Amino acid sequence: QLADSEFSPVFRLLTIFAYGTYADYLAEAANLPPLTEAQKNKLRHLSVVTLAAKIKCIPYSVLLEQLQLKNVRQLEDLVIEAVYADVLRGSLDQRNQRLEVDYSIGRDIRREELSTITRTLQEWCQGCEVVLSSIEEQVSRANQHKEQQLALKQQIESEVANLKKTIKVTTAAAAAATSQDPEQHLTELREPAPGTNQRQASKKTSKAKGLRGSAKIWSKSN
Repeated sequence: QLADSEFSPVFRLLTIFAYGTYADYLAEAANLPPLTEAQKNKLRHLSVVTLAAKIKCIPYSVLLEQLQLKNVRQLEDLVIEAVYADVLRGSLDQRNQRLEVDYSIGRDIRREELSTITRTLQEWCQGCEVVLSSIEEQVSRANQHKEQQLALKQQIESEVANLKKTIKVTTAAAAAATSQDPEQHLTELREPAPGTNQRQASKKTSKAKGLRGSAKIWSKSN
């Protein structure tokens, strides 16, 4: 209704503040209400936001042309004002003569842009689904690898336990077969048991007596 009324210039100026740039205002300035310096700076801030949506590193030359500023000092002052107003966040690279934008506010959306935004969101959702599917696949592989490693660990522990049992049984059997100390056994082999020498000595004595007695008998008979 405003567009078709006597207030159409005001409506057009409102749409420029909503969607347009300072360059758009200058192109139609003859048919639009004049702006104060504060309004001009506000529209310049919004113009920087529009550029930041397309380019994250904006050259000073582009900003000077789009904002119709006379020198770099005015440009830097304007950007600093926009930063303090939280319209955008970034840094001024004076050596390379450019504005590096980290963040900027969003502007109003035209009706004809809704289809583009919808398509972009759909593509983003599809990309998220692909990433989610990839993550789930990697998680599944990680779980399988974990189960395999756990089974291998259990198998190794079981084999170690069986080896310990086998070594224990073998050691017990060897100890039962050799009930005495090997050194003690060798010592007993080298030294006869007590009483053995006495029995042997008595046998020798009896044999000697027997021989002497037989000698006496032989002499009497003669």
